[in-house]
Amino acid sequence: MSQFVIYADGSCRRNPGPGAAAVVITTADGEIVKEFVKSFPNTTNNRMELTAVIGALKAMPACDITLVSDSQYVVKGITEWVRGWKAKGWLTSQKKSVENQDLWMELDALVQSYTGRITWKWVRGHAGTPGNERADELAQEASGALCR
Repeated sequence: MSQFVIYADGSCRRNPGPGAAAVVITTADGEIVKEFVKSFPNTTNNRMELTAVIGALKAMPACDITLVSDSQYVVKGITEWVRGWKAKGWLTSQKKSVENQDLWMELDALVQSYTGRITWKWVRGHAGTPGNERADELAQEASGALCR
């Protein structure tokens, strides 16, 4: 069983536009341990989703974690697609450069060097998962604040 469950979410008011990445770290039984958010004036939603996951991994000591995201782009990217991208020199099957390659490379390096166990879990966004809803709320608030 994981020691911590981490919810990571990104938000972007326009795509591209003002955005934010948020992380909610909970114990396995759902108690919030830490929350943090970072905003960016000009970004994309996919960059914010990746930035949230990267921030989450950087914040964690070596332990077993479940990392939860409502982004299939992130979960499938790190669990399925990244091996092929690396084998092809960070090119897609259409021989184009992988979008957000800088962040994918950083995430891949973090995952490879992480000494605990990471379990990746996708959840549907806006479906009532408390930690995911909280991360979404933090990201929405921070990206919205840039629009004021």
